[in-house]
Amino acid sequence: MKEFAIYTLARIGLFVASYVVITGLFMAFGTSAILFQLVLAALVSAVASYYLLQGPRQRFAARVDERATNIARRFEESRAKEDRD
Repeated sequence: MKEFAIYTLARIGLFVASYVVITGLFMAFGTSAILFQLVLAALVSAVASYYLLQGPRQRFAARVDERATNIARRFEESRAKEDRD
């Protein structure tokens, strides 16, 4: 699933970029609270991904919906064929 890989890599990249920026800010002020930096980076990247990654997320959701529809259709066809036999 190409859409899954693109969306996941974009989320990871956004987290890493957020962490780098936040760590740089903390280093500028002489503070080193690593756990707080990680949590803050996770929050910032989550909010940013909601807005910035809307397109890839919608393409991923459409692909998942398409696959689920195809599986349901094949299941119903198989069930109908079984009923005829």
